[in-house]
This record gives sequence, C-alpha cells and structure tokens, in this order.
Amino acid sequence: MPRKQHLNGKQKTRKSAVKRFKITGSGRVFMRPHNIRHLMRNKSKRAKREGRIMKEITGKLAKKIKQMMLRG
Repeated sequence: MPRKQHLNGKQKTRKSAVKRFKITGSGRVFMRPHNIRHLMRNKSKRAKREGRIMKEITGKLAKKIKQMMLRG
C-alpha cells in the first residue's frame, strides 16, 4: 500500500528571525540589543558598551522564536 502524501508541504524558516536572533547549541536564544545602530554621539559610554553584549531571551518569547526558526 502506498504512503499518504502530505498536502501541506514543508514549513518554512522565517528569514527575519534568522537575521535577528541566534540559537546556541544548548538551545538558548540571544538577540542584539536595540538602539545601538546610529547616533552614538548622544549615547553614554556605558550604553555603547552594553550594546555590544548579546541579550538572552527566555520564556514564551524564546519558544516562539525557536518555532519560527524551526528548532523547537
């Protein structure tokens, strides 16, 4: 007996999520902080320094991001 054909096809990765977030090998989700692109003259040294460090996302939002990136 032949197998059933799937009519839906494959689920696609959301490319916008891939560009904005990173998933580590252990499954943690990281993002770059906002407000760090331009107008750096008006920002304090501390704000600029903190902008270089990636922030971890936890909870339901992290789960949704993983699902968008098909790693969930």
